[in-house]
Amino acid sequence: MAKNLVIVESPSKSKTIEKYLGRDFKVVSSKGHIRDLATSGHLGLGVDVENGFKPTYVPIKGKAAVIKELKRNVKECDMVYLASDPDREGEAIAWHLKDTLGIKDKDYKRVLFNEITHDKVLEAIANPTVIDDNLVKSQETRRILDRIIGFRLSKLLQAKIGAKSAGRVQSVALKLIVDREREIEAFNPVEYWTITAHFDKFDANYFKVVDKKDETKIYEESEADSVLNNITDQYRVEDVDTKKTRRSAKYPFTTSTLQQEASTKLGFPARKTMSVAQKLYEGIDLGTETVGLITYMRTDSIRLSDDFVRPAMKYIEENYGKEYVGYVKQAKKNDNVQDAHEGIRPTSVLREPTKVKQYLSNDEFKLYSLIYKRTLASLMADALLDQTTVILDNNHYKFKTTGSVITFLGYLKVYGDYESNEDNILPAFVVGEEKTTKNVEKEQHFTQPPARYTEARLIKELEELGIGRPSTYATIIDTIKSHDFVVLEDKKFKPTSMGIESTDKLQEKFSGIINTSYTSEMETDLDEIAEGHMVWNKVLDDFYKKFEPMVQEAFKTMEKKAAEETGEVCPECGNPLVVRKGKYGEFVACSNYPTCKYIKKDEVEEKEICDCPNCKGKIVEKKSRKGKVFYGCNHYPKCKTAYWDMPIGKKCPECGEMLTEKNHTIKCSSCSYEEK
Repeated sequence: MAKNLVIVESPSKSKTIEKYLGRDFKVVSSKGHIRDLATSGHLGLGVDVENGFKPTYVPIKGKAAVIKELKRNVKECDMVYLASDPDREGEAIAWHLKDTLGIKDKDYKRVLFNEITHDKVLEAIANPTVIDDNLVKSQETRRILDRIIGFRLSKLLQAKIGAKSAGRVQSVALKLIVDREREIEAFNPVEYWTITAHFDKFDANYFKVVDKKDETKIYEESEADSVLNNITDQYRVEDVDTKKTRRSAKYPFTTSTLQQEASTKLGFPARKTMSVAQKLYEGIDLGTETVGLITYMRTDSIRLSDDFVRPAMKYIEENYGKEYVGYVKQAKKNDNVQDAHEGIRPTSVLREPTKVKQYLSNDEFKLYSLIYKRTLASLMADALLDQTTVILDNNHYKFKTTGSVITFLGYLKVYGDYESNEDNILPAFVVGEEKTTKNVEKEQHFTQPPARYTEARLIKELEELGIGRPSTYATIIDTIKSHDFVVLEDKKFKPTSMGIESTDKLQEKFSGIINTSYTSEMETDLDEIAEGHMVWNKVLDDFYKKFEPMVQEAFKTMEKKAAEETGEVCPECGNPLVVRKGKYGEFVACSNYPTCKYIKKDEVEEKEICDCPNCKGKIVEKKSRKGKVFYGCNHYPKCKTAYWDMPIGKKCPECGEMLTEKNHTIKCSSCSYEEK
């Protein structure tokens, strides 16, 4: 029997860690959160708002068996190491485990695994700490805020306009998308023209006339024609300016920048990025060992530990040369960076992507390569470029061409595949020489409205505004997509009519709360709670006293959206039939509900599959209340014959029951027979 019990969140992580710790340790998993706020009490919030916002917690559905097993393991061990993830949510999970499992203060230790490698796991076990109550209160406050706002506003919008949900950060993110759409709709395009002179080895663009200090914009075709009528095919090189410039590598990844870069460079949605990164962090079987390939992927920090930097610098010098060794980049003072952990980096610079590729899925390899190369590049020297600008004169009309040549790759030696670094090489120019154009053309353009948000751009905007936490962005984006608030067009978010209506209704009554500045200020308050500078329930009390009267007023005064009439009348009472929304989608019912409870049945032509084996009816394709396809008799309820897999109209040679087909495999609906 092991003397020490280690509780982690992930089952796959537990297997990796147990190999490192030996026989005196047993490592088990809580499989994430084990309990959450109840949905009982005042307004179903699970929070006693009258008594200091005391929360009531209940086991998450399906976690009773996990809790029972954890309690048994705790009783059998002398010391419990709570090793949930090293962030605020992980700290809260550790506290919930301690409280739920009845672990005494003297019988537990808190350990933080920032990377799942042999040495770092042993180091964490040797240097335990205790649960940080301030971090727990910060996360608890966030959860209660989200519960209050989510429950109250969702219920309001469901009652008034039939929207599926609302939320503290979700609704602000949706507002950004709606506001951008309105900017696009209100945009008035402005016509302008460009003039390009084409030469043998380069092009030059008209940009001003000699007596103008600034660039000259051409807004009408007549102006463009005037320029063309006053120039010849001979151009004189007036000025050649070559400057040496440098381009620096970006910082190591944070959660937010990883999601953005993986979206733009790999085409990964935020949810996929975090899922793949989780696997890389928890541990990959490399044949000779199971080891985490990257550090913890939920972080705001760009810091790199000396334990990584020293060998990485040596690796760069040995593999690329001393001139490629750079420096550790420090964040500016005004950068919104919380230095709680390291940036996201490989756990060893020696585990090159190509060396571990055979053990990774295609997506894992792509993301690991991106993280590895970004981290290594951040420690490499700047790229050096010669940037040349050439001014040509034609009868006092000025044309310009630019080009650049990379003279030293620097960090681009490693990260060049992810950045545009094509040289635009110009021919040699001598001041005063003449150049003859092949042809000159004018082209009409129109100014463009601001672009809709891509997933990467929305994440960047949320982070820059200080809204939400990067670890929640994937969930926020999934929610606004799945709840029909937005659609994707060319990988950009466009709000639906429901998304626009939800935003407008919330702004009508809650503009003081559902906005970027208030949401950002609330994030600051949560940070202050985490630092111990603010009292958690005082923050909640101040918020609730402002928020709840708004909700009550909105329930009284917000106009309810009229149900859409179908143009038909109820066959039972003669009132109009309307489209309503239910748990399983839209349906048509009487507008006089609840007096009349008539619901129109779907008049969908049923697709016949085969004869029913148990009556004279037909087996037809149907849908369950939850939208799942099944196959049943059209004489239901008299005949209740039904199958989940499609019947093929033939009997099983062994038992005589119906044969069914799924994924090109034919098998019996009753016995174990399968057609070979």
